[in-house]
Amino acid sequence: MKLKNITLIVCTALSVFACTNLDEELFDRVKDENFGKTPKEIEALAGGAYSSLRGFKDGISNSFPASEYVFFLNEVVSDEATIPTRGTDWYDGGQYQNAQRHTWTAQNGMILSAWRYCYAGIAKINSIIYQINKSGLSETDKKPIFAELKSVRAYYYYMLLDLFGNVPIVTNFEDLGLPANSSRQQVYNFVESELLDALPYLPSNIAYSKFTKNVAYSLLARLYLNSEAFVSKPRWQDCIDMCQNISGYTLEPDYFANFATQNEKSTETIFAIPYDSDAGTVGNYMSSMSYHYLQKFAVSPTGNYQWSANGMCAQPGVYSSFDDLDRRKGALLEGDQINLATGSVIIMDSGQPLTYTEDISNFEDAKQNEGVRLNKYQINAGDKWERDNDFVLIRYAEILMMQAECYVRLNAPDLARPFLDQINKRAGIETPATIDLAYINKELLHEFIFEGRRRTDNIRFGIFFQPWWEKGTTAAYRAIFPIPTSVLSTNTNLKQNPGYTN
Repeated sequence: MKLKNITLIVCTALSVFACTNLDEELFDRVKDENFGKTPKEIEALAGGAYSSLRGFKDGISNSFPASEYVFFLNEVVSDEATIPTRGTDWYDGGQYQNAQRHTWTAQNGMILSAWRYCYAGIAKINSIIYQINKSGLSETDKKPIFAELKSVRAYYYYMLLDLFGNVPIVTNFEDLGLPANSSRQQVYNFVESELLDALPYLPSNIAYSKFTKNVAYSLLARLYLNSEAFVSKPRWQDCIDMCQNISGYTLEPDYFANFATQNEKSTETIFAIPYDSDAGTVGNYMSSMSYHYLQKFAVSPTGNYQWSANGMCAQPGVYSSFDDLDRRKGALLEGDQINLATGSVIIMDSGQPLTYTEDISNFEDAKQNEGVRLNKYQINAGDKWERDNDFVLIRYAEILMMQAECYVRLNAPDLARPFLDQINKRAGIETPATIDLAYINKELLHEFIFEGRRRTDNIRFGIFFQPWWEKGTTAAYRAIFPIPTSVLSTNTNLKQNPGYTN
């Protein structure tokens, strides 16, 4: 079968997922059936599953997990981040305002971007499995390869479980039918069984940016941590058990080493998406989405830094929630921004100093300097638009925090202390005498600030449904997003999630 025919099958099967671009890079990597006969060719095919994690951009969506709009979606509906409208900038049809206020609809572009990100990755993996099945490999040789591929696919389905709940489960590349929704419980069961089935065949060693036993155990721990929120069944001890299977990682002494330009050297990273601008990777420009337009002069005396968009920032109250001794507070940028050429505060076009403030006076018409900025990933003079920092998905600190939280939920806070002490020693603060869920929630905010996971924590702790800045009470059905309108119009077998209209 030639490339053009395989591409046709992919887009026919994906018609439910609004696949319209036949030249999109995610769908052009499957070769004809003469390809995949050697170990090197098989490895190249399997590598496509990992490269799909970087996402894509086309005329329909910006589906980048490290920036627009997949990352934005998880952040701006949480109590962590916001994208205020600044004059004529960042209105974008009201999608950020609706996300902030939890009034999103099925037409929101960020929601469509997240849906397409997941299903494009799934389609890519299904096509690779199809091709490897045609390769002539023995069933024994296929097992470890399929274990990796199905684990990456399970990661996408975990995201769908979290974001949308009731989604189609599609595993057969040759099935051209229009799939119906599976229940959230069925998707949950699928993710769990795929990972458990893969475990015996996954490598035990540490392999950077590859699915190993450690990565599978980590994802299962996440699944069990959120089990009560997902399917109304708490599984705290199961989460602990999965965490205790993980070995070979240590906390980096320097918190910010995890987000350095060369962060692939971190001893803490369990799973990450690699980026290398020289190799042509795209979609990793998150820092430039946060800084002010003139931030470049605080990075380089000649302004040798990429343009910034002056968008995403922390919600009021987040920055001041950190103890001043907490080293992690440096993940946010506040105060005067100094022009390295003059030694004076940068002056904005308005004539006012570029001084980042925690308060945002008017969400619908914020000043250019309002909002504390993301400052977590290392930036350097001369950086290209596409950064080289790998995007961290799972790190060892999460494994420690999951165990701490589960012990508190099991009414054993003393057993949580050793895990929290490791985290807090690095942060330069003390673990309090009383460890409760309120403290765990605050610690999760501080440890994982701007890592794209706060929405899930908010839901698990129940605070997602409570009022906060620029948001009233949220209805329970909004714990999951609606299936995008354009997807429903393409596939009449799908039903909208309860509470939403099409």
